Amino acid sequence: QVQLVESGGGLVQAGESLRLSCAASGSMSSAYAMGWYRQALGKEREFVASITSSGVTNSGDSVKGRFTISRDNAKNTLYLQMNSLKPEDTAVYYCAAVRAKYRSRRYEDPDEYDYWGQGTQVTVSS
Repeated sequence: QVQLVESGGGLVQAGESLRLSCAASGSMSSAYAMGWYRQALGKEREFVASITSSGVTNSGDSVKGRFTISRDNAKNTLYLQMNSLKPEDTAVYYCAAVRAKYRSRRYEDPDEYDYWGQGTQVTVSS
């Protein structure tokens, strides 16, 4: 069983930065692919970024060039560095994990993930 706990959310002004963390416990290892999703009030869950078991990253079009996903396997922690934040980035951010079928497999469909954190609120004021 894997438990995920996000932290680092908060209230910032447009143009500022935040770094989210997702601490994994349980039987977490580098064999897991991980991702970040967000859900704004009244909207569907949106893909933000993912990282394969081998460390290859991908991000959604709305955050490309501003957000960076990374992982520290030694610390069992996933990160999301968010720069140049905009009011439209306001949402609850969730991390997710799935045991990868193979190391280069990319996971973007939220239905493919088996484990989810409780979410952390990010609010960007204009």
